Amino acid sequence: MLDWLLHGTIAVGDGSLAVREVVGNGFGLASALLGMRRLVWAWPVGLVGNVLLFTVFVSGELSGATSEPLWGQAGRQVMFAVVGLYGWWRWSAARRDAGAVPVTPRWASAREKLALLALAAVGYAAAYALLVRIGSWGPATEAWILAGSLVATYGMARGWVEFWLVWIAVDVVGVTTLVRAGYYPTAGMYLFYGAFCVLGLITWWRVERATHQPVAAPRPVDEGVPA
Repeated sequence: MLDWLLHGTIAVGDGSLAVREVVGNGFGLASALLGMRRLVWAWPVGLVGNVLLFTVFVSGELSGATSEPLWGQAGRQVMFAVVGLYGWWRWSAARRDAGAVPVTPRWASAREKLALLALAAVGYAAAYALLVRIGSWGPATEAWILAGSLVATYGMARGWVEFWLVWIAVDVVGVTTLVRAGYYPTAGMYLFYGAFCVLGLITWWRVERATHQPVAAPRPVDEGVPA
């Protein structure tokens, strides 16, 4: 079973798909579904997918279209794992303190939005410079995917509704990049993620509105005057 997972392929038409890529994306989808429902299990499930997908992207020969590693995608999995451990810790601690749910969705404040934009800009510049230096395939788009994923995962850990919007932007770039690189299962998963992120955005937005809706003050009782 382990040998099939690590080295197996799934025949599709005249070609084949690596089992690791398909299974890794399956774990990624399960993590997203659990995250939408605000369940702590989203983080450890996602970590399994990160490990599998890292092994896929760090060896470019699996794509069938390029022999160069996609270091941006591989580094993205490492980043996911690091931030995923932080998110797992944060949601677990919040659940112990608050009870039923580990996080209450809310929109980021103006100050937090500026911090996210700064993180995205610095992350993109650093990722682009690194990817150009090490020779990754498609550094411009790879850097955006890497930086955007960092911002989105951190936003999810903090419970900010905006993280869904960032994911949508990452998916738009990711689909075209991965199709060109020959990673069709992951490209298809990105496409599905894009639609799923719209649903996740609506779900968290509704929870945010219901949670932060102001409670109307009770109306005074009209005791009336006896005739």
